Amino acid sequence: MESAERQKVDSKSDGNAIISGIEADAHSEQEQIIKEAHEQAEEKRKYTEKKIESILNDAHKDASEQAEAVKKRLLSEVKIELKRRSMNIHSTIIRDIMIRVEKKFYKMIDNPEYRKILMDWAIEAAIGLDSDSAILNACEKEMSLIDDNLISQVIEKVCSKTNKTITLQLSKDLPLKSQGIVLTASDGRTAYNNQVKTRISRKEREIRKQIYKVLFTND
Repeated sequence: MESAERQKVDSKSDGNAIISGIEADAHSEQEQIIKEAHEQAEEKRKYTEKKIESILNDAHKDASEQAEAVKKRLLSEVKIELKRRSMNIHSTIIRDIMIRVEKKFYKMIDNPEYRKILMDWAIEAAIGLDSDSAILNACEKEMSLIDDNLISQVIEKVCSKTNKTITLQLSKDLPLKSQGIVLTASDGRTAYNNQVKTRISRKEREIRKQIYKVLFTND
C-alpha cells in the first residue's frame, strides 16, 4: 500500500518536473524569439536609417546639380540679354551719329568752302562713271552753287587725272531731294550716286569701326 502511495507521489513529482521543464523551455524559447525579433527590428531600423540617409544624400545631390544647372542657365540668359541690350545701345548711338553727320553736312551748304566739296564729289563721280558725256544733278540748295565756272573746273580736273576729255552739263530735271551729287551718262544707261547718304553708306564700315574704336573699346 505504501509502495503504491509512493509511486503516486513520484509520478506526480515527475509530472510537475516535466511541466516545469516544458514551461522553462517555453519561456526560454519565448525569450529567444523576442531577442531575435528585437535583433531583426534593430537591423531593419539601421537599414531604414541608411536608406533614408542615402535617399536624402541623393536628393541633396540632385537638388545641388539642378540648382547649378539653373544658375548656369540664368547666367547665360543674363549675358545674352546684356549683349543684346549692348548691341541695341551701340546701334542707337551709331545711328544717332550718322544722323548728326548728315545734318552737319546739310549745314555746310551755307559755308563758302562747300563749293569745293561739291566740285570734289563731281570729279569723283565723273571718274567713277567713266563716260564721255554726263549730266549733273544735285539738291535745290546745291544747284544754286553750281555754275559754269565750277563745271569747267570739274572737266579740267577730270582731264588732268584721266587724260580724257568729257562734256558735262547741268540737269534740266527737278533737283534731287537728298543732298549730294548724281552724275548720269548722257545715254541714261549708267549713273554714279555721290549723295551724302550714299557716301556714308559706302564708308559705313569704316565709320562704324572708328566709332567703336573711340566709344566702345573699353565697353
